[in-house]
Amino acid sequence: MYSVFVVDDEPIVLEGIRSKIDWESSGFTLVGEASDGEIALSMLQELKPDILITDIKMPFMDGLQLSQAVKRIQPWIKIIILSGHDEFDYAKRAISIGIEDYLLKPFTLEEILASLKKTALQIDSERKQLSDIRKLKDELKSSQSLKKKEFLNNLIHGSQDMASLIQKSQEVGLHLISRFYKVLVSRIKSSSDNAQSQQQACSLLNSYSADWEEADCFFHHSNLFVCIFKGSSQNELDECVFHAAETIGHIVGKNDDCTVLTAIGKTVEHLSQLAISYGDAKRILELGENESRNRIISSDDLTQDGSFLNSALLDLKENDPVVDRLKYAGKNDISAIIEESMQLIKNNPGQFNVFASYILVDLIFAVSKLVEKLGGDIKLLKPEILQRRFIDDAVQNEEAFRQNVEQVLLFALDYRDSKASGKYADVILKAKRFIDEHYADQNTTLTTVADAVALSPNHFSTIFSQECKTTFIEYLTSVRLENAKRLMRDTEMKGYDIAYECGFSDPHYFSYIFKKNTGLSPREYKMTVTP
Repeated sequence: MYSVFVVDDEPIVLEGIRSKIDWESSGFTLVGEASDGEIALSMLQELKPDILITDIKMPFMDGLQLSQAVKRIQPWIKIIILSGHDEFDYAKRAISIGIEDYLLKPFTLEEILASLKKTALQIDSERKQLSDIRKLKDELKSSQSLKKKEFLNNLIHGSQDMASLIQKSQEVGLHLISRFYKVLVSRIKSSSDNAQSQQQACSLLNSYSADWEEADCFFHHSNLFVCIFKGSSQNELDECVFHAAETIGHIVGKNDDCTVLTAIGKTVEHLSQLAISYGDAKRILELGENESRNRIISSDDLTQDGSFLNSALLDLKENDPVVDRLKYAGKNDISAIIEESMQLIKNNPGQFNVFASYILVDLIFAVSKLVEKLGGDIKLLKPEILQRRFIDDAVQNEEAFRQNVEQVLLFALDYRDSKASGKYADVILKAKRFIDEHYADQNTTLTTVADAVALSPNHFSTIFSQECKTTFIEYLTSVRLENAKRLMRDTEMKGYDIAYECGFSDPHYFSYIFKKNTGLSPREYKMTVTP
């Protein structure tokens, strides 16, 4: 079976493709759908489909922008473009991106199926090549490949003088002269210690990386993947390296048994200094020897003594979901936390006091752990919330419960912000504050927030998703939706006004996203919260 994901902002097209194709008997399975490219991009990273069918004209991110991003980050995904625009320029741009097929609207289901089957044959052909592990072995045995690997290996270990480097780089067909350099090293491991599984993941990575123009890559040992990147500016180099690091994670992630730790060395300005960048990356791998999840770690994450950059906030690993959430929650999250608590209470009618007491005690316990980890004492800072009377008064009714939960959460976030230190803590908290203040602006994007925290978009995206356990787009959308819910509860504003007020440029898209996330349309939701 081949997995398929569909993106189109026309509900009738999505409905037609979803319901009128006999997926089970066709040999394909529909794994997801979206109405715009920006939402689709985050979903594609999770679902990892074989084939993407996408419209060209869509809000936020169009089909060509989506295809370009997908081909860069998840190059194995085959793309079929749908368009109502019979214009050569669209076709030319689509072909340059590397899409597999281009269908003009209106199209028939037979045409869609024919395109899917043609694309499936392409996938079969590539899978046959990629599954042949001997291809990697044969390549390593070839004379030119061995010479190139030996040269690059000597280069990162600093074992040759500059004159020899230039001469030998020409002999093996490499062009290394650039303004800045950076070394990336990825360690691929099988979670079950399955050597064949690990080798398959390495073979897949080796095949895709062979086409990377921005880097010279080779395997140093069976599971250490080394890339030397070049760039004319530090920003360009950072963008390129973090794109590649994310791509490596996606490629290895195709194999559920394998994990990858990618280490990024510091930027250097001379070929002779590549050994320094490589040494940084190797030190990161050594420090992360016991890391069992996919991670990207830069040399910027190391302190001067060579250990991981840390802070009390970042070191909070209590295996408590409430504590974990409080690490980076913004004040805009308070409403969502309260509503989730109220939903749990409403699911157990007639037991308000019991469940409200349980939830509040659990929250106070989590806040106490957070404060203690940051060097404070809850008994001195907020002793009243530890009294039985506080709990009893707080669970008298819904209004009192909401007010007291909000009071505890505000205290926790204010105290956390006053004590948090460390590069990532500052970055995440600053980013969330920026989002809290600018979510209503339709121009608030990954790029604008990354600019606000002085990081490249790719570096910021990686940090945000790793630390917050959600993608930037998903977080921004959740903030906008929580504020939309607040306006529905507290005002008489119309649905389309709320959409614009919360940063959505299209009321129809807002309704779609709202129902997808809540299970209710905006109108239905307003009826449930309005007395």
